[in-house]
Amino acid sequence: MEKKNRAIFIDFEFTMPDRQGRKKGFYQEIIEAGIVLVENGKILEEFSSFVVPTRFPRLSERCKSFLNITQKQVDGGISLNELVNKLKSMDNQQPGLVITWGNMDMKVLRHNCQQAGLKFPLSGKEVDLSMEYKRFFGDQNQTGLWKAVQEYGREGTGRHHRALDDALTTYHIYKLVEKDKQYLKQPKPTTIGDRIDLSKLFNNFA
Repeated sequence: MEKKNRAIFIDFEFTMPDRQGRKKGFYQEIIEAGIVLVENGKILEEFSSFVVPTRFPRLSERCKSFLNITQKQVDGGISLNELVNKLKSMDNQQPGLVITWGNMDMKVLRHNCQQAGLKFPLSGKEVDLSMEYKRFFGDQNQTGLWKAVQEYGREGTGRHHRALDDALTTYHIYKLVEKDKQYLKQPKPTTIGDRIDLSKLFNNFA
């Protein structure tokens, strides 16, 4: 993490077109947000909410079934404007890191903001943790979020495709990767000559 050691871990779930094909002008919209604000290794705030899509408010059957989300849940969510304001308040113009698993979350947020005429609310450096993970472990393919956790011998938090659970799981992987990076950076063990001041030793025998 960068100065102030702040990071915002974000996961969004999006609308999906039906298998039959896209409706005219369809684009993905955020329908659930999970956000975890971390400072100096401590969780300061967790936020979770459904979000009402504006362009296509009716969810496709495929979307409801895949995400296990009901129309009623989404209808009771906050507006995109409220989500943007929430992100803005958590960002608080203190640029840390904005960490997601994959690059879709930020792409969709940017596009949704453009479509609604809203200013993009985040000022921090964006990090795609899945690419960091891929580079760090030399995987040929990008790994799915929960597969990555299982490769570490852990289980994800809560349920996959629940936004806050996925944001928390992303945070857990971030901690594990950072720990491994620190381990790899550790200096080589000192030799016995480094540990003992030989001149003092020889003086004792002089």
